[in-house]
Amino acid sequence: MGHHILKKLKREDGFSLPELLIVLVIIGVLVMIAIPIYNNIATRAKMTEARIMLNQVHSLQQAYYLEFDHYSDNLQRIGFEQNPLITEGGRARYIIEIESADQLGYVATATSIVDFNKSGRYNVWEIDAHGIPEQRITD
Repeated sequence: MGHHILKKLKREDGFSLPELLIVLVIIGVLVMIAIPIYNNIATRAKMTEARIMLNQVHSLQQAYYLEFDHYSDNLQRIGFEQNPLITEGGRARYIIEIESADQLGYVATATSIVDFNKSGRYNVWEIDAHGIPEQRITD
């Protein structure tokens, strides 16, 4: 009878320590795989801001060109307003600038004020009169 009670006490439902350790290792591996993927997606989403703002500059430059027969080197003159930067309590992560403009074309840039992946490089996009935003410096 004592042997029967000991057998019942030994047989408990649950996981053993090695089983729990294996599960924790698997979870750790999955997290290590998922974090870089998430960071990459988040960085690409933030870069969308640059493309959207540069497309807006392009539209405004095209309208300005139709009226004045040349492109403007002044964002305010074409009606572009820089959104407040995150450093100023806003939400914008890019500074928009017009590098050059004349009768033949223009070059506008969006320069990140945030190092998205902590690489020491800041993301820069540009657009010209052709209207296709391109990444000049990757982050």
